Amino acid sequence: MYGQALDVDRRWFKRFGRTDDTARFRLLCFHHAGGSASMYRHWRRLLPERIDLVAVQLPGRSDRFTERPHERMTALVDDLAEVAGPLLDRPFACFGISMGSRVAWTFAHALRDRSMPRPARLYLACDAAPATDDGTWPWQNRADGLEGYVREMGGTPPEVLSQPELLQALLPALHADLTVLDTHGFHPEVPLAVPVHAFAAADDPVATPERVGGWRTETTADFRLHVVPGGHFLSAEAESQVITTIAGDLA
Repeated sequence: MYGQALDVDRRWFKRFGRTDDTARFRLLCFHHAGGSASMYRHWRRLLPERIDLVAVQLPGRSDRFTERPHERMTALVDDLAEVAGPLLDRPFACFGISMGSRVAWTFAHALRDRSMPRPARLYLACDAAPATDDGTWPWQNRADGLEGYVREMGGTPPEVLSQPELLQALLPALHADLTVLDTHGFHPEVPLAVPVHAFAAADDPVATPERVGGWRTETTADFRLHVVPGGHFLSAEAESQVITTIAGDLA
């Protein structure tokens, strides 16, 4: 089966250059709230060829800007599961950062519920575990609004922050993504039987190492917690550690 060209929905899945399908392992990557698949473009050259990187592009951003973004997690993962089948033809893992971690985890549950192939591993970065959710969210009820939250968390390019029209163009997708999170409330009775490797940034004000460590209750398989330097959005050093770890695991 390996080596056959895949017929995938190119709205949802971005491959960034390499189109041959001979890799032994596939890595599905999920972006953060307000982000896009392009954040993984440079990962293609940093990962070994044995790993086929596929970045998920949610509606409402980049080349899907005219599509309405999801505001509910169930609808999001239902739609994703409908189109993901061709990518599940070989061993695969999922990586997500921040909101992307929740999407990757919920997607894994959706695959299990549908008796579809499940990931061999979940890599979850900069996201507090579901068990730590208390119904309050740092972007809610702020005097400076969602724009203030964006500036506080960092990770948004200065050229966007300095141009009001660019920042305003970002906010609708970000608002929808955060609504996906604060309306989710998913607490499954049966944990996944999938190894989880969580990454926490030492100086993350939201997803602290202690809160990220709570992911250990979401799997009956192996759990590892790796604390990396920096804040909520991975620094270059932290990102390098994440990529090196994933590449070693999937060897």
